[in-house]
Amino acid sequence: MKEKSTSVRIKHVATATLLLIFGAASAYAQPSHVSMTVSGSAAASTVNLQPGVPASEYQLAGNGNLGPFTLRVISAGGTPQQSSSCSGPLKLFIPVVAGGALARFENGDLLTVLLTGGNDCIDFAAGHAICTRVFQVTGGTGRFDNTSGGTLTLVMTVKPALGNASNSPVFFSVTGTVTGTL
Repeated sequence: MKEKSTSVRIKHVATATLLLIFGAASAYAQPSHVSMTVSGSAAASTVNLQPGVPASEYQLAGNGNLGPFTLRVISAGGTPQQSSSCSGPLKLFIPVVAGGALARFENGDLLTVLLTGGNDCIDFAAGHAICTRVFQVTGGTGRFDNTSGGTLTLVMTVKPALGNASNSPVFFSVTGTVTGTL
């Protein structure tokens, strides 16, 4: 009888050990679906992504299924164009032509992404813009060390927060979401 209870205990210990190992592995595994919220500010950037093309810089913080993070985005817009998705008498559509972003998570892990598309739809009547940035994941550190190829989409509502001496907006509030896959 003693042999049987020792054998049962060993099986229970082995099962508990496996559960702990798989539980710890799942805690460190990155989910394939990303869902996060962000808020922060935006302003003109001194970074020159393309000669003669003004760049914007977004300083954001947020939280989601990957944990708390900060996000710095730099992007440059192109020439205003016509667009059926952003049309109306007081709307302006601007494609985004270059950029990238770096996310820093609370534990120090970094995630880098490169801009692959996006646009700004400025609605003068509503007093805000809907800005979309589409990124390809290019790598990172820590849990993102071997991560690449996923797609993340940042959709922001951008509102003027401060104007210059001629009352043109120069500093903006930002709220939004980041969704996609790693």
